Amino acid sequence: MTKSVDYSPLENILVNEIMTKPVISVDSFSTSSDAAKVMEDSKVGAIVVYENTKPVGIITDRDLAIKIAAHSYPLDTPVRRIMSSPLITIPFDSTFRDAADLMNVKKIRKLLVVNDTKVTGIITTTDLVNYLSGLTSVA
Repeated sequence: MTKSVDYSPLENILVNEIMTKPVISVDSFSTSSDAAKVMEDSKVGAIVVYENTKPVGIITDRDLAIKIAAHSYPLDTPVRRIMSSPLITIPFDSTFRDAADLMNVKKIRKLLVVNDTKVTGIITTTDLVNYLSGLTSVA
């Protein structure tokens, strides 16, 4: 069995059509342990870190695993110390292809989707793969 994928629809799919929303967030003074609990409760692998109502970073399950577990940081380490920053964003009216290309170039798995300066969602490699899997047909 050979699977074939028609990628032409990707030129017309906008990130705001397949992004995850709402975005889960924590304050920059939250502890890493609190952030992990929020991720677990929300069933997400990344949360945005805010400081004074402004998004300043992102913390992922990978950040927790590498920076807390591998480097033996205490669980009460503030998320601002282990978050990834600066944020990489993509406009809400960008295409699927734009998102995939940006993730590839920046070597990241998650992008914040913005409308002007407002965070409206997050798009991940999982979102892209899930959308692609819907295009796959058995030939």
